[in-house]
Amino acid sequence: MGANPHANGGLLLRPLELPDFRRYASELEKHGSTTSEPTRALGRFLRDVVRDNAEARNFRIFGPDETASNRLDAVYEATDKQWQADILPVDEHLAREGRVVEVLSEHLCQGWLEGYLLTGRHGLFSCYEAFVHIVDSMFNQHAKWLKTSKKLPWRRPVASLNYLLTSHVWRQDHNGFSHQDPGFIDHVMNKKAEVIRVYLPPDTNTLLSVADHCLRSRDYVNVVVAGKNETPDWLPMDEAVLHATRGAGTWDWAGNEDGGAPDVVLACAGDAPTMEVMAATEILREQLPELRVRVVNVVDLMRLQPHTEHPHGMSDPEFDALFTTSRPVIFAYHGYPWLIHRLTYRRANHDNIHVRGYKEEGTTTTPFDMLVLNDLDRFQLVIDVLDRVPGLGARTALLRQRMLDLRARHHEWTRTHGEDLPEVRDWVWPF
Repeated sequence: MGANPHANGGLLLRPLELPDFRRYASELEKHGSTTSEPTRALGRFLRDVVRDNAEARNFRIFGPDETASNRLDAVYEATDKQWQADILPVDEHLAREGRVVEVLSEHLCQGWLEGYLLTGRHGLFSCYEAFVHIVDSMFNQHAKWLKTSKKLPWRRPVASLNYLLTSHVWRQDHNGFSHQDPGFIDHVMNKKAEVIRVYLPPDTNTLLSVADHCLRSRDYVNVVVAGKNETPDWLPMDEAVLHATRGAGTWDWAGNEDGGAPDVVLACAGDAPTMEVMAATEILREQLPELRVRVVNVVDLMRLQPHTEHPHGMSDPEFDALFTTSRPVIFAYHGYPWLIHRLTYRRANHDNIHVRGYKEEGTTTTPFDMLVLNDLDRFQLVIDVLDRVPGLGARTALLRQRMLDLRARHHEWTRTHGEDLPEVRDWVWPF
């Protein structure tokens, strides 16, 4: 279904009432001290979006049978699934009237949502990350139409097309290799900057802030990639709002540069890479306390582009201040690693960025083993630091060997016990 502009410029956009997203926050006494399921908290927020707009009937959630699987099932406290066929006694959450529309066809979900937005209403498309590729060409046409329509003064704004991609590449413990593909981000990034936004919130509170922003936005395609599994709560809500607004920034509480220039920058984008960067930072701080480590987290992927290429992009001085021009940068990224190189290739003096990401290695396995298979694990990140910070190689040979031994022990443990090493499974941020 392609977007088809109406002769009168489209129907008037109906306002969407949004509850205060801060009410659904994870409470934490210190950074990383608690865990939560990001999309479950988002489900409670969306439940109340449905309730608050029940009279206006201007918000729907579309998805290919995965609302509960993606842990958004709190919405069923406020609505049912729209269903026109027979309803049997064993059926759950089916009704003749409902604000959730589920059918096992990503094409239909995309087409329905596009049409729904063009009537002046609002919506969300929730999908497994690997299978949103099914609508690649439909996304293309909507993005192209948005770019063109923004140039027509008689076209009224429409609510943004919002994708929530979850059940993502790093947590397909049971479905395996067929469900492991983060490439929709790469596809989206090819479209014009003025209509594209991509967000990778690292925790629950940041996801809530990003979701509120996306539902308020107009004339964009917003892609939000977020996990549904238990994840550390890194930021209290006030800090999460600032971080999401900033789009990228230093977590000064995580590193130990103490106001000086860092020896190495550990950067991350995505919830699983953030966990590994934080665990690698702990190892470095404990084993090499004299090494000055800066931790940078990126929520808004467009921030990495030059400001001349995207309205969210950083100027060269801002980028240089964050990532330095002379220190090695080890970047742990959610998706295919070459996208980060592509986003930053126009930066001068930045041949110091080394990216780890998904390398098309996967299977049905444990969460940490997926990271090891793709060399994105904490032990490999420590090795990358030792290999790239000048002067560390010779005097840290023992630590490097210990990291390799831990990777080997991990391999044997998971194949014997079917679960991750206890020190990995039970790890918490200690500082």
